[in-house]
Amino acid sequence: MSDHIVIERQDAVQIIRLNRPDKKNAITRAMYADMAAALTAGDADPAIRAHVFLGLPGAFSAGNDLADFMAIASGGEGGGEVWDFLLALANVGKPIVSGVDGIAVGIGTTLNLHCDLTFATPRTTFRTPFVDLGLVPEAGSSLLVPNVLGLQRAFAMLGLGEGLSAERAQAAGLIYKVVAEDELEAATLAAAREIAAKPPEALRIARDLMRGDRLELVARIKQESEHFRARLKSDEARAALVAFMTRKK
Repeated sequence: MSDHIVIERQDAVQIIRLNRPDKKNAITRAMYADMAAALTAGDADPAIRAHVFLGLPGAFSAGNDLADFMAIASGGEGGGEVWDFLLALANVGKPIVSGVDGIAVGIGTTLNLHCDLTFATPRTTFRTPFVDLGLVPEAGSSLLVPNVLGLQRAFAMLGLGEGLSAERAQAAGLIYKVVAEDELEAATLAAAREIAAKPPEALRIARDLMRGDRLELVARIKQESEHFRARLKSDEARAALVAFMTRKK
């Protein structure tokens, strides 16, 4: 278990909290493994009725940990933890609510595409700079974002890497509601508790009807993952990642 993922339980709600403040919640492979295990265990537990994802004040997630990226780009193995998490996220049977504040980059944005309700604060910006890093969209975002935003706004987000404010994300239907920073966690947990109080089987069927067949989504995640892993080892991505890390220093 990683200390950077904190699993809590409040009655019938399981809370998965990203807790890596020194790196703005950049997600490592160990963190992915812990989140996948939490989703799987929570789905199998009849006492759990809803999942919640939370980050830290000002930082939901800065995206993938670049040290992990560079290790794979340099010829290292690994990455199965990411695949396990994305599959768990796509196939989860119970509702997911997320509360997002501040930085939401890469997976910090695309994770929320799988949530049933996302609350965000006014200072939140959703960004997916995959192409800028020589990479491709992930987590099924190349399928999900065009379905919500339409092709041109999806291209602006996933191709140009244009950020989307919380207000614009709400107006576009990408998230549910914008709330004040000091109200975010309370609003997120209140929604999760309300969901957890619903008749569970009726809610499961309704949710499945709304989401439809998961096979297309899983197939797209697999296709993206194959491209993503190949791109990580490309000269183009290595150069972009080195340039990005140099600028950060």
